Amino acid sequence: MKAVRLRTADLKDPIGIDIAAPVFTWNCEDGVSQSAYKVVCTDEDGKTAWDSGKVTSSDMHVKYAGRKLCSRDIITYTVTLWDENGAEETSEPATFEMGLLNESDFKASWITGNYNPNKKNRYPVDYFRKKFVSEKKVKKARLYATACGVYEASINGEKCGSFVLAPGITDYRLRMQLQTIDVTDLIKDGDNFLEIALADGWYRGSVGAWGLTCQYGVETKVYAQLEITFEDGQVRTVRSDESWDWSNDGPIEFADNKDGEIVDARKTPSFNGKAKVTTTNVRPCASNNVAIEEHETFKGKVITSPTGKKILDFGQNMAGYISFTVKAHKGDKLTLRFGELIGEDGELTQKNIQCSNKKKTTPLQKIEYTCKEGINEYKTKFAIFGFAYVEITGGIKINPDDFTAIAVYSSIEETGFFESSNELLNKFVHATKWSTKSNSADIPTDCPTRERHGWTGDAQIFFKSANYLFDYAAFSKKYLRDVYDIQEKDGKLPQIAPYGGVDSYMNVMNGSVGWADVGVLIPYRYYLMNGDTEILHEYYDRMKLYAEFMMKRCGKKGGLMAEKIKLSKENAPYLVNIGQSYGEWAEPKDVFDSKWTDFVAPHPEVSTAYTSYIMAVIVKVAKIIGRNEDVPVYETYRDGCKRAYSELVSEGKYSLDTDRQAQLVRPLYMELLNKEQEDFAKRRLSAAIKNYGYRLGTGFLSTPLILKVLESYDLETAYKLLENEEIPGWLSMPKNGATTIWEGWEGPKAPGGIASLNHYSKGALCEWLFEGMCGINMAGEGKFVIKPLPGGSFTFAKASYNSRYGLVSCGWKKTDSGYSYEISIPANTTAKIILPGGKESEVTAGEYIF
Repeated sequence: MKAVRLRTADLKDPIGIDIAAPVFTWNCEDGVSQSAYKVVCTDEDGKTAWDSGKVTSSDMHVKYAGRKLCSRDIITYTVTLWDENGAEETSEPATFEMGLLNESDFKASWITGNYNPNKKNRYPVDYFRKKFVSEKKVKKARLYATACGVYEASINGEKCGSFVLAPGITDYRLRMQLQTIDVTDLIKDGDNFLEIALADGWYRGSVGAWGLTCQYGVETKVYAQLEITFEDGQVRTVRSDESWDWSNDGPIEFADNKDGEIVDARKTPSFNGKAKVTTTNVRPCASNNVAIEEHETFKGKVITSPTGKKILDFGQNMAGYISFTVKAHKGDKLTLRFGELIGEDGELTQKNIQCSNKKKTTPLQKIEYTCKEGINEYKTKFAIFGFAYVEITGGIKINPDDFTAIAVYSSIEETGFFESSNELLNKFVHATKWSTKSNSADIPTDCPTRERHGWTGDAQIFFKSANYLFDYAAFSKKYLRDVYDIQEKDGKLPQIAPYGGVDSYMNVMNGSVGWADVGVLIPYRYYLMNGDTEILHEYYDRMKLYAEFMMKRCGKKGGLMAEKIKLSKENAPYLVNIGQSYGEWAEPKDVFDSKWTDFVAPHPEVSTAYTSYIMAVIVKVAKIIGRNEDVPVYETYRDGCKRAYSELVSEGKYSLDTDRQAQLVRPLYMELLNKEQEDFAKRRLSAAIKNYGYRLGTGFLSTPLILKVLESYDLETAYKLLENEEIPGWLSMPKNGATTIWEGWEGPKAPGGIASLNHYSKGALCEWLFEGMCGINMAGEGKFVIKPLPGGSFTFAKASYNSRYGLVSCGWKKTDSGYSYEISIPANTTAKIILPGGKESEVTAGEYIF
């Protein structure tokens, strides 16, 4: 048995982490069960940093427990396994490298352009340069860099690392991410030049729906520390300081994450000025996350619009940018506009992704390029766009082979795979993966075009789907830090994280249930998926603070649109009927026609339900990590809110006798009803779905839950709902040509015309395809429950998931006599297999056919 897929802190061979005691994980290859392991870590000098010794255990994870890890440490380690027969085998080596851990490690100065910025103005990209000499053989070289803004570094004209839009996005006032880049191969003998280009990025550039600027600061700045270690042991450090050359007269005259770039290829930086030393109050730290990088590339085909414009159709909606190589004359111009949609008039339109008034239209998603004489090579540096189409205008003949679309997203590895006899469903899963990629630029965003916000509601409802489809561990942990960075003193958690670009009138929506609950639901669901209690220990006290915030709202009434609701004396103290919240959000218009007043209402049905549900989750978390002293108070509020909810829905406006599917799904999923109510709600939900033509009538919060509810009592209706191809329905999207998931059910024809066509939230269906349809369920560390639920008109379905414990799969096929099943359980794990009809089997690793 061999350890494979070695990871350190959920990352493959990471460089520049700052975790004092990282956790090592691995999968087992071959054999049935692991009887023991041994981890041996050595440093650069070949000295042992830690030897765990032979540990009798089946665990596929262990926390580093060797000598203290220091800044710049490079550790190589192997994992030796013993199988069930005592046979021993050692893994291939893995590595990790520590970043800068101490205040004293930071030797450089922050530098900025030599001008005084005004927050009302926009400025060209800053260019910095430093000459240095290397006269001896280089053993290793590391560039430690970050910025308030976004930067790209190069040495001797070669880009340093593969990062895009470094350092990524955080609330820069609280936390700033440091990149550690191996630049050993870029250093040459003699004179060398380190150059850095610095743009506004999220820090000073446009963020949010209305493209607000200067949300984190006005003065962009960069930090760079190049450390060159020679073979003789000498270390030379090149530091950013006032000696660096600077100018802002280079080719990129304007750069904005959302609006694009204005580039004049005839220009080169003069570097005729000097950088200015500045400061910041935040010491950089590692992101401990995967980087934003370039991925898939696409060639387009040319469409000629009715007005004669040339449009490249890349056949896939994505987030990224473009590169091109064209031959042109000096002064020739190209303008490229990026969009998701060809309008009814046959022209590229950006109206579905833009906010516009008399003063401003955003985002522009545009490149304006002025050519130099001869060959012009261009690739966007400081912007990414959401697009499937690019309109190209200018005086140059367009050859589609000269243009390449490049997908850009955080490097989350694909881990989940699904196929079935329904090609539309297969396309829906494919579209969900592309929407996940498109909305993973250092944080999970709602769309890669208009807002690009890290909406917490989207993140929590999609979390398990994302975890099946991708290795989402490091990425989601980084986002949790963003969320808790801005937790308020009273425990309130945000609707969006990081918070820059949020319109001020929306501040009252922080703490909204279903959104702010992300701080409890992601850690808990992470534990369920990965069996890792560390995340629960790390965030538990802050979860408690949020729970206290929720409890303080119980029994109070307040807000502009708070309803008069009379409950019994016993239950009234647990009703949540105060403030503002989003409620279910975005139900189909003919199911619930939302008005502005719903935006300022406390939504007592939704708010009381989620308060009980979150208390139930925190009770489970407290028991898991041994904080039993906290359990009674959370149980009191869990049960009190449940009783209040049950009374609230017994009659009147929130009665269970309704065709609003969400009001039936929610209490059934959260187990909020008494037995009589539960039986009624089940019958009523099935009737509501039938009354709506087996189309989806749920909104934002309940769409991911509805099939999970139906599977327990009405699988036939669940499959009818799944297979519906009409709007509103999951399969209506690929049926209408979607290659990513739509924000609104109506897609390009959404009411009001503003709706992204790349918005992953409705892709949360994928969770059920893995857990329900194909029956892959995590059941604790190294354990699975495999419980497939075949049905509908499907003749086959199969899902495979490269889990924390290895590759597990389950597929079924319809046969003349029923169904056959093929199941694969990874080494060193066990599974309970439960087939329709009640047949159960307890199995170990292996391949099984039933």
